[in-house]
Amino acid sequence: MTEISLQQVMSRADALATLGDTQSAVICYKNWLASDASENALRHVALFNLGILLRNAGQIDEAIDCYREALKLKPDLYQAAVNLGLAFEAKGNRVEAAQTWIGALQPIEGQVLLLNHLGRVMETAVLLDDAEKYLQRSLLLSPDQPNTVQHYLYIRQKQCKWPVIQSLPGLSEEKQLEYCGPLGILALTDDPALQLKTIQDWISRHLPSEIKHLSPASGYGHKRIRIGYMSCDFRWHAVSILTAELFELHDRNRFEIYGIDFTPGADDSMRQRVLAAMDHHLPIHSLTDDQAAQLIRQNEIDILVDLTGLTAGSRYSILAHKPAPVQVSYLGFVGTCGIPEVDYILADRFVFPKELKPYFVEKPLYLPNVYQVNDSKRVIGQTPSRESCGLPGDAFVYCSFNGSYKITPEIFACWMRILKRVPNSVLWLGADNQWARANLKNEAAKQGIDIGRLIFAEKAPPAEYLARYRVADLLLDTSPYNAGTTASDALWAGLPVLTCPGRSFASRMAGALLTAVHMGELITPSLREYEKKAVSLASNKNGYQRIRDRLAQEREHSALFDAPRLVRDLEGIFEGLVNDLGEKAS
Repeated sequence: MTEISLQQVMSRADALATLGDTQSAVICYKNWLASDASENALRHVALFNLGILLRNAGQIDEAIDCYREALKLKPDLYQAAVNLGLAFEAKGNRVEAAQTWIGALQPIEGQVLLLNHLGRVMETAVLLDDAEKYLQRSLLLSPDQPNTVQHYLYIRQKQCKWPVIQSLPGLSEEKQLEYCGPLGILALTDDPALQLKTIQDWISRHLPSEIKHLSPASGYGHKRIRIGYMSCDFRWHAVSILTAELFELHDRNRFEIYGIDFTPGADDSMRQRVLAAMDHHLPIHSLTDDQAAQLIRQNEIDILVDLTGLTAGSRYSILAHKPAPVQVSYLGFVGTCGIPEVDYILADRFVFPKELKPYFVEKPLYLPNVYQVNDSKRVIGQTPSRESCGLPGDAFVYCSFNGSYKITPEIFACWMRILKRVPNSVLWLGADNQWARANLKNEAAKQGIDIGRLIFAEKAPPAEYLARYRVADLLLDTSPYNAGTTASDALWAGLPVLTCPGRSFASRMAGALLTAVHMGELITPSLREYEKKAVSLASNKNGYQRIRDRLAQEREHSALFDAPRLVRDLEGIFEGLVNDLGEKAS
């Protein structure tokens, strides 16, 4: 009987797999491995390829056996170590995945790949210190890795490790800034030109240069305009917390609402509320980006509103297919998406002054009062005591519950100067990991502040979280990446917010919200004035109380918390966009 070579087996198995007959391809390899022909130096190759087929077929345990046997035969087959670790990870065993990668004996390229996987798994497990170390080791071996640099810097931002950018061999500070990614750049600088360049460079590395557009430029002419809201955050998340009532309030006589959903693993009360507000639910979790774009096109969505942008989990390549004739960015990402197919960004004239236009691919659509929608149904829990929050009863309580990655050395130094000038004061923070807490305490001590004056809040359910704002005295905004939902949370609970706007959209959000509640005196032109205002509010009890009382009055009637008004304004804008398509077509 003529022996079949491994090359012949591979060709036949590839052909079968291409036709979708994975099991027959598996049998090809198994038969060859059981034959006398397999007793040669290439057995590890067949086992590796068989492992891939079994993994794709969902037979993870069998795939693990194949990868293990391949590694016994060839311990430096780093591709098998990578895939074995990924198979363990898919079964939920991150520890064994990490041990597999740590123990692998690899060439440089294998070490880099394994270190990157280790960094990713550690980041997912919120072991940020370990994640940073593995990614730094990877960059020391191979500096020019844009994606690794992006994660490395973001992990340092989340830990408040300053300076975030420091020189590494073969990787200049300028190159790191270039590679820091869309979200990272918003928190590092308010230079809109630098933000645009960084984001466009990132897009060019992640999107093919030419993707076929699917929708007709002239639109569809539906009697009811079909609006598709696309998000991975239809759950308890800042985006849904803001938009839930928006979906509910749309006029169904004029609009038909689609929820284009790729939210991972959530089934909470907010998700149930959001999906109940949609006329149609289009889950795209299991679809490729091409398939999802085709589904949007098949449903003839008139206006696709992307609520995710370039944040974690986004599927920006769907937008690049132009599955809807009008595509709008809103709320999820507060910079340019850098994708020409995204036509507009919803804004107001404070958050998006005319000077910003050259630095956005999208054209601004100006809502007349404020860009941010809010849910007027949000429940505020019972106001806790300061004692139950770990706060001193007689101190002036400054707070900032922003994500720790938004805290910069400049703004933190300003906060420390404020604490020095207001002796009977504390800073209440929501730093979201143990490394950020430790680093902020160390930095405070360096600047002569008793670390006991930094008090950290644990996470709390939504109503309880909102109630906490009522025991604080002043929210200190971050810069250059402002509080967004956090600022409106504070204002909704009646807590004044102090901000210092910059030049970017991200650095002007809180100012836009304060403008909408007619509290412009809390918008300062410089960090020096910000510091001065924070001190004066703590020092002048009567003046502070007048501001708090006026906020309570303005909150009741302001545009910021008038969702029906914003929805009417938004619907008018959407109708104008669709009418413009019709006029162009005629």
